[in-house]
Amino acid sequence: MTSLADLRKSYERAKLSEDACHADPLRQFEQWLNEAISAEVPEPNAMTLTTVASNLRPSTRVVLIKGYDERGLTWFTNYDSRKGQELAGNPFAALQFHWVELERVVRIEGLVEKISAAESDAYFHSRPLDSRIGAWASPQSQVISGRSVLLANAAKYAAKFLLQPPRPPHWGGYRLKPDQWQFWQGRKNRLHDRLRYTLSPGDQAAPVCQPIWIRERLAP
Repeated sequence: MTSLADLRKSYERAKLSEDACHADPLRQFEQWLNEAISAEVPEPNAMTLTTVASNLRPSTRVVLIKGYDERGLTWFTNYDSRKGQELAGNPFAALQFHWVELERVVRIEGLVEKISAAESDAYFHSRPLDSRIGAWASPQSQVISGRSVLLANAAKYAAKFLLQPPRPPHWGGYRLKPDQWQFWQGRKNRLHDRLRYTLSPGDQAAPVCQPIWIRERLAP
């Protein structure tokens, strides 16, 4: 059996320099995401979401990014789930993308809020029928007696709504508005490149819609 302590990998695919990266972290993220998609890495849209409960215990799970723009990064889920309950009590969260094949990590922190009902409706009705039924069938994060509960619920709601299930009131989108980004590029000899962007309050002359980001290099 291979010892875990002996597992090694030398990161030598690319580098991340201040001169070559974007001043706007959203543009840098967009570039890296597009490169991950083009490289056909498995599920390039998968991101780890970390929330913290009122008892200060953190929890993580993988969700899928469904959109991003200057307002933030968006995903969809059950509002009554563990993550939904934790976000209701503490709206700050963190996201992480790990594109292993490209030796890259992106970390994002910020405030989370629900998106509008209209946005949630639009995305919900774009989903496959089975996924829309599934949103009704799964009491996410609750204890159930067995898989039969999910199958029975799916059959019940499929019969009830036929081809037009409405969006459940407990299901919709969240948006994380970043105030910090980190971009990590693996490098040889563990001397990795790590750049952090921190949102600055800016000055009075800067337009409100134009955030000011402070970029710094961190030791790996």
